[in-house]
Amino acid sequence: MLVAVHGFGSIWTRRFGKSVESVASYTRDAAFYNTTGVRVGNKVRARSQVYGVGRFSGSSGFAPHQPERMLNRVFKCAEPCWRINGTQVLFEELMPEAVTPDYYLVIVRHSDTGWIDRAATWKARECVLVSFSESDVAQEAMLLMPAFSWVVGGHGALVLEPDPMKPGRARLRRAGG
Repeated sequence: MLVAVHGFGSIWTRRFGKSVESVASYTRDAAFYNTTGVRVGNKVRARSQVYGVGRFSGSSGFAPHQPERMLNRVFKCAEPCWRINGTQVLFEELMPEAVTPDYYLVIVRHSDTGWIDRAATWKARECVLVSFSESDVAQEAMLLMPAFSWVVGGHGALVLEPDPMKPGRARLRRAGG
């Protein structure tokens, strides 16, 4: 499946391979994990209600020192799977050309959506929830969203609208606006 990166969650972790060289530099056997988090006091904490990660392999073309350079880029990914108590999406290979993705990796925060009531229907059925963190009034969700899918929070519905001229780009816009 092809996934365009629209955003990243608030928490990053890394794991190096077993070789000494992998610790000294970001080599092919390093892995970088991204998940959701919320501010609790002065720190960002996981506070996972639903745990999951995006896993970027060191051999995927991911730039760990400048993750913002990966925004709007399309990766070949494995299907989401259940691993170590949560969902994992493995980003295997950065695609060399602009291709139309099947999904967008989207982060929605309470500041964008308002409060999300997860007991109600808050996302389109075709959206895949990867991770969801919550604390007090702060929320952050990581989703795989196909084009024109939606999420609903206290501020109303947001629809993911792809850019027809640049396939890896999309924006969340207010429904009806």
